[in-house]
Amino acid sequence: MTTPAQLSFVEIDTDALADLEGRIAVVVADTGKLDQAGRRLNRLMRGALERFVDSEAFAKMKEGEARDLAYPTGLAAEAVQVVKLDRKPDPMDARKAGVAIGKAAGGKAVTILAGPVKSPGEIALGAVLRAYDFTDHKTGDDDARAGATSFTFMVTKPEEARAQAGDVAALAEGVFFTRDLVNEPSNVLTTTEFAARLEALGDLGVTVRVLEEAELEELGMRTLLAVGQGSESPSKVVIMEWMGGGDEQPFALVGKGVVFDTGGISIKPAGGMEDMTMDMGGAGVVAGVMKAIALRKAKANVVALVGLVENMPDGRAQRPGDVVRSMKGDTVEVINTDAEGRLVLCDVMWYAQETYRPTGMVDLATLTGAIIIGLGHDNAGVFSNDDTLCDAFLKSAKAEGEGAWRMPLGDAYDKMLKSTVADMKNVGGRAAGSITAAQFLQRFVKADTPWIHLDIAGVASRKDEGPFSPKGATGWGVLALDRLIRDSFEG
Repeated sequence: MTTPAQLSFVEIDTDALADLEGRIAVVVADTGKLDQAGRRLNRLMRGALERFVDSEAFAKMKEGEARDLAYPTGLAAEAVQVVKLDRKPDPMDARKAGVAIGKAAGGKAVTILAGPVKSPGEIALGAVLRAYDFTDHKTGDDDARAGATSFTFMVTKPEEARAQAGDVAALAEGVFFTRDLVNEPSNVLTTTEFAARLEALGDLGVTVRVLEEAELEELGMRTLLAVGQGSESPSKVVIMEWMGGGDEQPFALVGKGVVFDTGGISIKPAGGMEDMTMDMGGAGVVAGVMKAIALRKAKANVVALVGLVENMPDGRAQRPGDVVRSMKGDTVEVINTDAEGRLVLCDVMWYAQETYRPTGMVDLATLTGAIIIGLGHDNAGVFSNDDTLCDAFLKSAKAEGEGAWRMPLGDAYDKMLKSTVADMKNVGGRAAGSITAAQFLQRFVKADTPWIHLDIAGVASRKDEGPFSPKGATGWGVLALDRLIRDSFEG
């Protein structure tokens, strides 16, 4: 398990600057004016900091950008990183500055002279998120953790800064939990291991219950069970409850947890199939949100449910042409066994509504390749039956810098799911693939339930760096959903 870098906030001590090891990051306003710590640092560097700040290179830097002055004269530190940031920065610029600091840290302790910035919380969050490095399966000294082990902020009012540290740590823990789950290989993160890691949230006050296959069969979750029937790993549904908001009905999160997806009998091409270790990304985000809200003791009622299965080809695996009956009672003709995520979600969503009568429901899934074709890797697809809930989520996602774009729903797309032998097909053809998938899910949403479907296939994991993450799992959605809960459901 990856532990976030340590954060500390101390009073500015100019006498200690010369002997600081590791790296020093100094925040400089766009005016170029140096504060007390900056002036002391400049004297130790024999004017090198001031020369850089007066240069054209600094003038061309944007808010939140940073440049290194390597091996500075007069200091024990190996580098001074100059960060351009206004005294009252835009939150995303401040987080961007933190990302630059975290990216450059390289395993070194970093001291950040943040004197001009009154609220360094966003800088701290950006730095911690970008310093993440998943090394659980690497060996040897060369594979040591690349991220910084500690960030020490020198600020004018450390007590005020420390007050922000709790929420920063909670969010970072939630994002790291998601990233670790998504980055894990499938031979490690089996359905059983996944459920065990979620059960450990009980130590934080989350009530966790695991439904095994016999109970799922009794409940009628046959579409979910059909997906996993070709695997040696048992299918499970894990329910997590955080009841911090009194007697209010809970808000529901539902996640797709396909720990590996071969496509089943409709088997995927070999090229790139190794990426299907991340097909449990929706469940991973749900888990990260629950960890974050538990750590910060959110005053809200939230219930999270994840369907954990493995989609494998086997003599017992479901076949194209099979007809299965959902918990709701509707029948589904399985045209393509690789369109399995919606079969998992529909049963879990119905159970969530029947059991909890939630005030609203968000499901998350790495559901379709079509959403990647449409939106790439910078935006998740957002589908909703409720403008108020959808607008609130989009506002939260924008505030947290997590890309999200609303997509359409409509009767014309719904008709594409018509089957001649069952109530519906599980796919509607190549055209509008992400939309017909959402239309399938909407059939399992009650009319009085505000609902959002998030297709995160493009944003859950990346081959390049994300805005706040290195290559690999991003943790997209933890920040946005935590803010949605904070702003809309906490009293």
